[in-house]
Amino acid sequence: MRREKNPEVYDVLRCKARAYCNVSQGAPDKIIGLTLLLRTGPRSFKNESGVVRIFERECGKMDGCRLTVARSDGLSFCDQVKLMSETDVLASPHGAQLTNMFLMERDSSVMEFYPRGWLQLAGVGQYVYKWEASWSGMRHQGAWRDPEEGEECPNPKDRGDCFSFYKSGKIGHNETLLTAWIVDVLNQEKIRQSQEASSSRELGHHYVKPSKCPCS
Repeated sequence: MRREKNPEVYDVLRCKARAYCNVSQGAPDKIIGLTLLLRTGPRSFKNESGVVRIFERECGKMDGCRLTVARSDGLSFCDQVKLMSETDVLASPHGAQLTNMFLMERDSSVMEFYPRGWLQLAGVGQYVYKWEASWSGMRHQGAWRDPEEGEECPNPKDRGDCFSFYKSGKIGHNETLLTAWIVDVLNQEKIRQSQEASSSRELGHHYVKPSKCPCS
């Protein structure tokens, strides 16, 4: 399959999933749907309540921003379809819960978080969701690398042992840096929606969030 065809394939998958789950088009017009999708256990946040508080605060400062905090465990397939259809910006630690990001609309944003040690030791596999975002027409907004100091690998000369040591670690945060990242991504999404609305008005149309669903 030619790479330029990938987004069209994901459009069909998105459409079929929504039809199966009887889910209509996602977040209402003029709403920025921000979803913080949490994990339990490995690669969860060290200070989860602190991270949630920052997302709540920054979303609350932006007109039209609606924050949903959810957990990856316990969501049925159709729960995930509905959640992703209402999401414009998805923030979540690296993990299998990101697989269904393609259920968001094209041009939606993804914010990915990693524990310390992954950048140096995880190899190319750590970029799988960045690749998926590209294939499905999403915007991968970079990766958060845990800035906190922590316990060091006891056998630093063995990369395999060290990755096993860091693989299931938890993720710390820096409030100043995380705040700046959230603000930047939300501003980009607001500009994107504003530009789409302006284009619709120029054509004499009422703005409706575009849904690239070929069987709708």
